[in-house]
Amino acid sequence: MEVSSIENLKPNLKYRDVHLHANKILLTNLKSLGLVTGNVEDMLTQGVGGLFMPHGLGHMIGLDVHDMEALGENHVGYRDGLERSTQLGLKSLRLAKELEAGHVITVEPGCYFIPELITKYKAEGKFKEFVNYSKLEDYLDFGGVRIEDNVLITESGYEILGEAIPKTTDEIEEIMK
Repeated sequence: MEVSSIENLKPNLKYRDVHLHANKILLTNLKSLGLVTGNVEDMLTQGVGGLFMPHGLGHMIGLDVHDMEALGENHVGYRDGLERSTQLGLKSLRLAKELEAGHVITVEPGCYFIPELITKYKAEGKFKEFVNYSKLEDYLDFGGVRIEDNVLITESGYEILGEAIPKTTDEIEEIMK
């Protein structure tokens, strides 16, 4: 999710679309594990990804990590005609508008298995046509993982700021040896 999300970054791309792209990858991988079933596009439309990634993909940064948010997240990360969603996951997206050269943003996809949220949604029957709640019980003590990069949007794409960090399964498993 992290690598693919970063590789898509460029000026004029709505960051909301990058968030949805990350969710599509997440749901596809969860489907391969049998934790969700059905059409991935339908799951995206219904907001199923928010059960596993209830946070937004990232936000703008400046002199401080969240310094622009004092102006109000909707003012900084949105624009006229681009409203904040009420859907789980998307409603927590602090940056949805088009990226511009010079923006410095975080890219921090994650996957979480939050027992309280899973238990609540199971009891409510939410996403029952997509989520294999019985199989999810095996993951309730897993917690989650999130990998974050700070990225500068350039005229032609992006530049990752800071030292390279492991992002792929192979890279992470290699350093754990």
